[in-house]
Amino acid sequence: MASPILLIITAALIGLAIVAMTVLMGWQGWLQLKLRELEQGKCVAPENMSARIEMADLKERIRKLEAIAAGVDLGPMRS
Repeated sequence: MASPILLIITAALIGLAIVAMTVLMGWQGWLQLKLRELEQGKCVAPENMSARIEMADLKERIRKLEAIAAGVDLGPMRS
């Protein structure tokens, strides 16, 4: 007869294998979904992303200029 510790270890390993396989299947499904989105053109285009970054930079500059005009010290400014 197998010892209780051996049964616990075996059950834990089987459980770990089941969880690992489930996570792997989920990961592969997510990757397939993203691949389909890329193929259908639903993803954000790089030029669109650069425009968003530039817009965020401009908004930050305006916020800093407004703070300077109001006399608020924002600390050391990054460029």
